[in-house]
Amino acid sequence: MVIKEVKGGVCAPAGFRANGIHCGIRKNKAKRDFALIVSDVRASAAGVYTSNLVKGAPVIVTKKNIADGYAQAIICNSGNANTCNSDGIEIAEKMCLLVEKVGGIYGGDVVVASTGVIGQKLVIDPMADGMEELWNGLGDKNDYAAQAIMTTDTVMKSVSIKFRLGGKVCKMGAIAKGVGMVCPNMATNLIFLTSDVNISPEMLQLALSNDVKSSFNMISVDGDQSTNDTCCILSNGLAGNERIESRGADFTRFCKALNYCTVKLSKMIAKDGEGATKLIECEVRGAKSLKIARVVAKTVIKSSLVKAAMFGADANWGRVLCAIGYAGVDVDVEKIDVDFASAEGELPVCRGGYGVDFSEELAKKILLCDEVQIKIDLNDGNYTATAWGCDLTYDYVKINGDYRT
Repeated sequence: MVIKEVKGGVCAPAGFRANGIHCGIRKNKAKRDFALIVSDVRASAAGVYTSNLVKGAPVIVTKKNIADGYAQAIICNSGNANTCNSDGIEIAEKMCLLVEKVGGIYGGDVVVASTGVIGQKLVIDPMADGMEELWNGLGDKNDYAAQAIMTTDTVMKSVSIKFRLGGKVCKMGAIAKGVGMVCPNMATNLIFLTSDVNISPEMLQLALSNDVKSSFNMISVDGDQSTNDTCCILSNGLAGNERIESRGADFTRFCKALNYCTVKLSKMIAKDGEGATKLIECEVRGAKSLKIARVVAKTVIKSSLVKAAMFGADANWGRVLCAIGYAGVDVDVEKIDVDFASAEGELPVCRGGYGVDFSEELAKKILLCDEVQIKIDLNDGNYTATAWGCDLTYDYVKINGDYRT
């Protein structure tokens, strides 16, 4: 299967338009804070959400709105999470009704999301005042929408691809935000995907639910799980392929395309972690089960000591072994091999659970790169997994020390 990256982001698939504006939720007028993505026709819809018991009001409303498997628009604000507010549900529903009032799309067919500070009231007025501008400006404005959902993100996160199903050219696009409070059990922060593939809501949900286990569930910036995590996909069928209604070759190809986008976004999110200077990829192989491989990989990239060592370019591989040891899964520590790798080369630092002699000078060169791999071989089976994280820096504390004020 050939997958090629194309331009356009969420606007790349047929029948999708987007926009993003500054409506006044955020004080900085240079920052967009209100986004809209619209499909020309009603689309199959699927979502995965935070498993945090404290859930943002938009999560609750979105789950209700797409319970029938369909949606036509996505509306989102940044600067305020609309979480832990007594009128949160009412405000989220009013956001959906803005789409209905101005654009004529039924409010129950709208995915709604919010991101920003928790526990502060979100008022509808700025969004109501800006809704016509947002709607009238819809077009090929993926970047505006991607910018409007950012909070402390330093770079815009977007991807779009094309591929073939049954002889038809199909496209998929996505935008995401997420740099802090990232340690999901579903997806992370906000991810919106669009596709023109003709696929049933049931198969779309199956594809997304399975995919996040190896993509968004395998990233961590700081070990904190957001209250507003939402990952939704709309697929409107305008590519004209034969409808996917069961497992088969086309469903497998669709899942591969989806995973291409989600893994790409996972790396972007991890690399742009709050205060981060580098992406850490932990690849685990030789595990007795997929669960063991995933738990070990995730535990290592979540370790504050490992993250701090990566920030200092210190080849302190003992911290990697330590994390594996408390991961809570069955591994034989006397079989474990560990290597550090980057564009500067690959360096064995541990074999059979014991240290080996290595060049500290080469180790420093390898770990100073902005993308570093921790390669672990458990030498105990045939399962593999990969997780993504980032280093822990002084700036992470600075950013979160006064995030609200």
